[in-house]
Amino acid sequence: MTETTHLQTTPPGDGAKPRSPEFRLAADALRGLRQDLIHDAFAYRPLPRMRVDGPLTRRLPGRLRTYAAWRPHAVICAIALLTLAIATVDQGVALVLGLLAVIPILLTMVRPVGAFWLSMAGTPLAVPFGDRWGDWPWLPGSFACHLTVLTIVAIRTRPRTAAWMWALTAAYGMLAETLFGAGGYGTNTGPMLVVSAFVLLAVTVWHVRRDAVQEVTAQQTVTAHERSRRTLLEERTTIARELHDVVAHHMSVVAIQAEAAPYRVENPPPELEKAFATIRENAVAALTELRRVLGVVRAEDYEAPDAPQPTLADLDGLLANVREAGLSVDKVVTGAVRELPQGVELSAYRIVQEALSNTLRHAPGATARVEIGYVLGGLGLRIVNGPPPNPGLIKPSPGAGHGITGMRERVTMLAGEMTADRTDDGGYEVTVFLPVALPDEGAV
Repeated sequence: MTETTHLQTTPPGDGAKPRSPEFRLAADALRGLRQDLIHDAFAYRPLPRMRVDGPLTRRLPGRLRTYAAWRPHAVICAIALLTLAIATVDQGVALVLGLLAVIPILLTMVRPVGAFWLSMAGTPLAVPFGDRWGDWPWLPGSFACHLTVLTIVAIRTRPRTAAWMWALTAAYGMLAETLFGAGGYGTNTGPMLVVSAFVLLAVTVWHVRRDAVQEVTAQQTVTAHERSRRTLLEERTTIARELHDVVAHHMSVVAIQAEAAPYRVENPPPELEKAFATIRENAVAALTELRRVLGVVRAEDYEAPDAPQPTLADLDGLLANVREAGLSVDKVVTGAVRELPQGVELSAYRIVQEALSNTLRHAPGATARVEIGYVLGGLGLRIVNGPPPNPGLIKPSPGAGHGITGMRERVTMLAGEMTADRTDDGGYEVTVFLPVALPDEGAV
C-alpha cells in the first residue's frame, strides 16, 4: 500500500522532483546571463560601417561618402580620447590609468562583451595607481570608461544584455563598499547606477522603437505584396468574366450549326450525322465546363451583364461620354478597318477605356488623343495625354492605382506588347500592340 502511494506522487519521466517556480525563474535567469555575457564573451564581432544612402550622406562626394561610413568608429575614438584626458588629469600613474580607460572603449568595436568584462576588471586595478583622494570604487577615468562601455555594448547587443551589465555593475559597487568600505573617500556607486540606468533605459527604448519600425516595415512590405497579388487576381477574374460571353457565344453558335447542318444536306450519310453530333456534344460539354469555371472565379455579388460586350465599334460612344466628363479627346484611325476577333476587340476597348479613365483621374483638364492602327499583323493602340493645365490649382482625383496592371494583364493574355510611361512634356503615354493572326495562317 505504501509503495502504491509512492508511485502515485512521483512525477512522470526520470523521477526528478518537480521544481518550484522560483527555482525555474532563477535557472532561466542564470541561463540568460551565461548566454549573454559568458558564452563567447570575447567573440570577434566587428562594428559594421554605416550606410551612406541617407538624405545627407548621398549628396557627399565619393571620397567623403566613403569616409562617412566610418562615423561610428570615429565617434568611439573621439570618446576614447576624451576619457583618456579625464583619466590622466591630476591623477597618479597617468600611463597605466590611461591604458585602463582607453583599451576597453576601443575594444567595443571588435569584442563588445569582452570590453565590458575588461572594464569591470580594470576598475579595481586602477585604484592603486590613482589619486588617493579620488572617489570610490570608480576613479574618474574608470567611471567615464565604464559608463561609455555600458552604453556602446548596450547599443550593439540587446536590452537583456544591458540589464545584466547594469546588475553586475551594481553588484560590484555594493560588494566593494561592503568589503572594503569607502575608506574616508566619497562613494560614487549611486551616481554610477543612476546615470547608467537612465542611459541604458534610453538605449532600450531606442532598441524597442527600431525593432517596431523594422517589424512595421516588414509587415507593410508583406501587405503590399499581398495587395499586389490580390489586385492581379481580381484583374484576371474580371478578364475571365468578360471573355466568358465572347467564348460562350462562339461555342453556342458551333453547337447550333452542328445540330442544324445535317438537315441542310439531302440524305446525309450516317458518318456525317455522327460527326456533327459529336461536334455538338463537344461544344455543349465545353460550354458547360466554361460556365463551371466561371462560377468558381465569379464573386458573390457579380451579376452577368445584360448587354453584349463592347468592341471597337462602340468606341465613339465611349469618347462621347469622356468628352461630357470634361476631357478633350481626339480619335485617329489608320489602316484598313476590319473585323478582329472579339477577344481582341474587347481588350482594345477596355485598354482605351482605362487609359482615358486614368487621364480623368490624374490629369484633369488635359487633352488626350487615341490612335488606332490596323496593321498587317495586328492592332496598334496609342493613348497619350498632355499635362494638366493648372497642376498647382487642380488636385487630381485619387484612384485605386491598378489600371496599368489590368491593361498589362490583357496585353499579356493576347501575347502582345505594352509600354506605359511619362512623356517629356509631363503627360502620359500608353502604347499597345495586339497581334492578330491572318485568316490563312490557321489553315492546314
